[in-house]
Amino acid sequence: MAVEKGSAFLLKVGNGAATPVYATVAGLRTTQMSVNGEAIVVTTKDSGGWRQLLSGAGVRSVSVSGGGVFTGSAAELRIKASALSGVLDDYRLAFEGGDTMTGRFLVSRLDYAGDFNGERSYTLSLESSGAVVAG
Repeated sequence: MAVEKGSAFLLKVGNGAATPVYATVAGLRTTQMSVNGEAIVVTTKDSGGWRQLLSGAGVRSVSVSGGGVFTGSAAELRIKASALSGVLDDYRLAFEGGDTMTGRFLVSRLDYAGDFNGERSYTLSLESSGAVVAG
C-alpha cells in the first residue's frame, strides 16, 4: 500500500436524501477514525492458561473525530443541525486511494472556540450506529 496524504482523508456528510449525495466537510485540518471491537472472552479451564476470544462476536463500532477552521459551509451547518436535534445522519470517510467507509453516525460532541485574535474553530466527534460499510 502506498503512502497517502492526510489532506486527502476527508469527512463527508450526506444531504438527507434516500440516496445521499455527500459533501466534504470544509475547514477540517485533522480527521481521525477508530475502529472498535468488543472482545468476548470464552476462556475455560481447558484453555491452558491462555485467554481465548470468540471470533465474530461482540459489538463493533467506528468513532470519528476532527477539528478545523469554521467556514460556514452547508456541510458544517448540517452537522450543527444534527448535533442540536440529536438525529443520525449519513457520513462517508474518503481516502486518497479511493477507499471509503460509509454509515450512519450521531454527532456525540461539537465544540466551537475562538480567540480574540484568531479564527473560529471547531472540533467534532461522531459515533456509528449500525453497520459501517467499507467500499
